[in-house]
Amino acid sequence: MTTSLLPLDNFVVINKTILNDQDRLVLMLLYQPIIGGIGISLYFTLWSFLDQNKINSSGNIHSDLITSMQMKIEDIKEAREKLEGIGLVKTYLKEGEVNSYIYELYSPLSAYEFINNPILNTALYNNLTKKEYSRIIETLAIPKIDLNGYKNISCSFKDVYNFLESEKVDNKNIRKINHLDLAFEPTINFNEVLSLIPEGMLNLKNISNENKEIIYQLSFVYGLDNEAMSEIIKNSIVNYRIDIDLLKDNCRSFYKFEHKGKIPRAVFQSQPLCLRQDKVEDSRKSKLINQFEKENPYDFLASKQGARPTKKDLEIIEYLIIDQKLNPGVVNVLIDYVLKINNNKLVRSFVEQIAAQWKRSKITTVSDAMDIAMNEYDKNKTKTKKNLSVKEIVPQWLTKDITEELLTDEELVQFEKELGR
Repeated sequence: MTTSLLPLDNFVVINKTILNDQDRLVLMLLYQPIIGGIGISLYFTLWSFLDQNKINSSGNIHSDLITSMQMKIEDIKEAREKLEGIGLVKTYLKEGEVNSYIYELYSPLSAYEFINNPILNTALYNNLTKKEYSRIIETLAIPKIDLNGYKNISCSFKDVYNFLESEKVDNKNIRKINHLDLAFEPTINFNEVLSLIPEGMLNLKNISNENKEIIYQLSFVYGLDNEAMSEIIKNSIVNYRIDIDLLKDNCRSFYKFEHKGKIPRAVFQSQPLCLRQDKVEDSRKSKLINQFEKENPYDFLASKQGARPTKKDLEIIEYLIIDQKLNPGVVNVLIDYVLKINNNKLVRSFVEQIAAQWKRSKITTVSDAMDIAMNEYDKNKTKTKKNLSVKEIVPQWLTKDITEELLTDEELVQFEKELGR
């Protein structure tokens, strides 16, 4: 749901869980590489608004957040949406002359739960170097202690304590650690997947809700359909049960085989926060840069052509991100540039030629990508004209100086609609 967030809108923070210092470590090590420093800062700031009992805050207005974080309201809203998407915050809105918000805080997953969540673990891996990922895993690992020669002499509860039956009380409202589930669109129909597995091979009673959720997550992470997932499950059955660890390994192996060892879901990453513009101005160029930075290449290409990218399109995007190591925002500029000057055709040989040049030129930001595209267009303007049927086929940012062009309020509304496509 898209709603304008204003500085005078009210908000209250509700603690739906039990927050502790261990949560801070998990948020910094595991969540921050995915949602960025601004998102984590917003979570900690909302946490700080809680009262001394750490249950709920008094009434506040969003200008308090703006002042505390020294951030623009648009950046705070974007950070909040990232917290919502990863299951740390749930937001409620009551509309009126002045809108009122309730922000419910939920605990991060434990380090064990996070690393064993296929979606979150893959997202973390995709946002770190292999060396940094390994360092974090080592930091969180339990040290191995040699218990050879020792025996467990610990007492049980009944060995130490005597107690009488307690009075029955309503214990449903007692605070506890609370997590939100990740919201994502499954890529498989679970019943159809099971129907493709021969009878007698798998005992369906052995499939728990937790197993089912992991299968959904794995299918999402690795982009598997019903047929592919059923085949992988067949190879992961031990004693009529699905061996979840084996299933994870088989999904990873299947993906690497199909994609020549590449890591999954790279096409769903957006421009790293550290390589984005410092703030979004009201100029047309700044708004365009922001759009290129915020969208991942998959969604950007889908919006350009009004349909899901084909397998060949995805291979091109993966080539740009993984092989050429271009940043997602730069890939979006390249896609927009190629489609507009090449009659809406994403030809791999043409893309590779441009990507190689941008790689050699060390293009890392959206602004740099737009500049090099403008320069190349100016050099080849005469040749390009022969291939253009109408003037509008050229991206506006390619031929017009829009760096200082400010938009009126009406133009801003219309421009936001155009960007939303």
